[in-house]
Amino acid sequence: MIQRRLSIPVSVGDVRIGGNAPVSVQTMSTINPADETRAIDDAIRLAGYGAELIRFAVPDMAAAKGLAAVVKASPVPVIADIHFDYRLALQAVDSGVAALRINPGNIGADENVAAVVQKVRPKHIPIRIGINTGSLPTDILDAYGGHPTASGMVEGALRHIRILEKMDYKNMVISLKASDVCLMIEAYKMLADKVPYALHLGVTEAGLIREGSIKSAIGIGTLLYEGIGDTIRVSLTGDPAAEIKAGQIILSSLGLRKFGPTLISCPTCGRTQVNLIGLAQQVQEAISGLDLPIKVAVMGCVVNGPGEAREADFGIAGGKGQGIVFSHGQVLRTVPENQLVSSLLEEIHKSIQKES
Repeated sequence: MIQRRLSIPVSVGDVRIGGNAPVSVQTMSTINPADETRAIDDAIRLAGYGAELIRFAVPDMAAAKGLAAVVKASPVPVIADIHFDYRLALQAVDSGVAALRINPGNIGADENVAAVVQKVRPKHIPIRIGINTGSLPTDILDAYGGHPTASGMVEGALRHIRILEKMDYKNMVISLKASDVCLMIEAYKMLADKVPYALHLGVTEAGLIREGSIKSAIGIGTLLYEGIGDTIRVSLTGDPAAEIKAGQIILSSLGLRKFGPTLISCPTCGRTQVNLIGLAQQVQEAISGLDLPIKVAVMGCVVNGPGEAREADFGIAGGKGQGIVFSHGQVLRTVPENQLVSSLLEEIHKSIQKES
């Protein structure tokens, strides 16, 4: 049982981050909100894939103003990602965003930060302070040998945190991202002991979908297992929909959330006499539309299948020209190989009808 670190909760629209709230899954749209129609379509699309929070980059005033239409149409809360120009943050708040991603130290003079805090305070809009290895100030890099370290990242984060604390604004979420997985883990663990704020986890610049998902699973998963982390984003070079799916799998694998069916399948070996890869792909596609937190197994042989997958709610195991359908290790029926997938679905739907 994972014992989660108890952080100060914040509300991003109707999504709660921190405290005892479930770990939420975020993503970032690739569309500039100045292109309102495309941005709205993307927000709706990504929410349909399961994104619970969607961030948009705000490079200029046209984007900040375009957020108003996006916020109004988005099924989930919208976060504005802003750098350097505090006026973009002010406009984003006027456009109705649910949170800001902004570093108080890079938007200029103290009065600029004060203007942003004054704007968000009455609306209780959280600010996410995001530090990564590429944004550390030169003096911190110099102090730690000229290259990013966990201690340097924590010091950089604390520098930004203190700016808001001095203004008595503690409605914060903090992130400490690095492309180096071990560095990212070390930095988050160090900061988690120093501040009470909710933490946004991510491996930045993780790479393409396969490599990036693996790196993110290691980094994010390790921290979540140790109870650290309140919201996550898997940063991938690809369609943001892949980020959402990867995030859901990480949370499901740790038992922190349940997102529809989970497929488990064995590797092929010399005992396998069916096209196991093709069979698993068919099952994955067939159950993808189900909104049930069930575990479905696809096993290569009858000998080990039901035993190894006895934890599965439903499963199939192949043989020579035929196979079995089973549930919690108990064989339900034996069918020809070409009927395995359809028979599996029949048993799942029978169970659904019984429960309803």
